[in-house]
Amino acid sequence: MSRIQVKQLVVGMVQTNCYIVYDEETKRAVIVDPGDRAEEINDVLRELGVKPEAILLTHGHFDHIMAAASLKEEWGLTIYAGEKELEVLRDGAKNMMMTYYRKSFSLEPDVTLRDNEVFEAAGITWKMFETPGHTIGSCCYYVEDEKILFSGDTLFRASYGRVDFPTGSAMDMLASVKRLLTSLPPDVMVYPGHMDVTTIDFEKKNNPLARY
Repeated sequence: MSRIQVKQLVVGMVQTNCYIVYDEETKRAVIVDPGDRAEEINDVLRELGVKPEAILLTHGHFDHIMAAASLKEEWGLTIYAGEKELEVLRDGAKNMMMTYYRKSFSLEPDVTLRDNEVFEAAGITWKMFETPGHTIGSCCYYVEDEKILFSGDTLFRASYGRVDFPTGSAMDMLASVKRLLTSLPPDVMVYPGHMDVTTIDFEKKNNPLARY
């Protein structure tokens, strides 16, 4: 039985999935997309008795990053993001903060990752896939040993992320979704940025982009 557990929280004004990924034995943890409500995330971390070591950002939109700075300060975390997403993270118009809150907002990651880069965080081995389309530097994080994928706003259950925001691209989204569906095993569990958990097999059969 796997020691890796995934705790899902739904946070913020657009119901974003934030995930706490942790080793049940060592209690070392990673936070994926802390979109808002830092205190609520802190409460869950303490309830689980885990020690977070890193934040992984799938992309730079406000609803996936707003609690990151506070959590970093609280726990001394390292923030990871795709290297091509820096322009979105740094720009309040591109990360949509100006649209929803009428104020500027930026976030600087500690580590930037390239496509197919493998790294370790909290004792877990991760692989980053560049999956542009929703934003120019959107990415997914894959834990091969566990067959779990954190897909951000690229791949949803029977759907996919919007492509009409700044730096979005319909053609890039099509290519990114096809990449995931053709390169990953069918039994991979997919934890998306919004809505319900799915699998690669289900998306091969039901995702509207799978037919192209």
